[in-house]
Amino acid sequence: MAVMTYAQAAQLALRQEMQRDPRVWALGEDLGPEGGVAGQYLDLQREFGRDRIVDTPISESTIMGSAIGAAICGTRPVVELRYADFGLCAADEIVNQAAKARYMLGGQVRVPVVIRQQIGFRDGMAAQHSQSTEAWWVHIPGLVVVAPATPSDSHELLKAAIRCDDPVIYMEHKELWTTSGEVDTAVEPAPLGRALVRRHGTDLTLVTWSGMLPDCLAAAETLSARGVQVEVIDLRTLWPWDRDTVFGSVARTGRLLVVHQAVRIGGFGAELVAETTECLFGDLDCAPRRLGAPRTPVPYSQPLEALCRVSEAQIVATVLAMVGAAASTGHR
Repeated sequence: MAVMTYAQAAQLALRQEMQRDPRVWALGEDLGPEGGVAGQYLDLQREFGRDRIVDTPISESTIMGSAIGAAICGTRPVVELRYADFGLCAADEIVNQAAKARYMLGGQVRVPVVIRQQIGFRDGMAAQHSQSTEAWWVHIPGLVVVAPATPSDSHELLKAAIRCDDPVIYMEHKELWTTSGEVDTAVEPAPLGRALVRRHGTDLTLVTWSGMLPDCLAAAETLSARGVQVEVIDLRTLWPWDRDTVFGSVARTGRLLVVHQAVRIGGFGAELVAETTECLFGDLDCAPRRLGAPRTPVPYSQPLEALCRVSEAQIVATVLAMVGAAASTGHR
């Protein structure tokens, strides 16, 4: 085991996969001497050469189109699109080419490409550099969507994404880059589509992912001191998502709260609430809830940005209201 940051864990995963498989390569803006955003490619060009760590022009559609063609021809590209906001510049290539090629060509080809996009707020990055677009990509058939929250998952899930034979939208939260934790450097890739229970509880199931996990765990600790035991599930993979773990937990607790940093309206939390309600209506003690950002561009002003964030206090208050509502109706 080694202690490293979320960014360092991803760099290690890419290095290990490039050493293991000569078909793996990376392309994007400023990956060479600059090492990419947060240094996630630092020194890799010196180790593997300019043909495997490729610096590109500033054209996301060109980057993405090149990677898709290379993937169809038998390589395994890792595409660095930097902020998720810029992924929209390559939306046609991702949605109409990468996601559909295997289906439209009758399974004769696959597109094993990893599309790295950085999501979430980071102090003062404003409206064009702060979006969380995971629900957009979950909506598209043919895409796998991954959102790691810890250094360990940053390592294990990136390795899994690189080995996946389908296109993977790999979403890393900017505020997690510098967080540290233990990483098993020799571990095999984590299975895609499997959530982890980060904290066990009996009173309410709290489902989250990516940058909201620390706040949810902190809220669960605060609630525990008030006698409310919350089960915190880190979804890790948004598509496919782990129905067995989520449904099993909700069936026991009778309550569901989904927390994400993306805009609440039309967010992936709505899908989780809808699916759970349809499948477990008789097991629910109160209406499921979801917390997310308001439907507004993220302000540059940090005090205004703070108003767009889901806070620990907001999570605590919502859980207490849900537990209280269930108690007042005579449910467990």
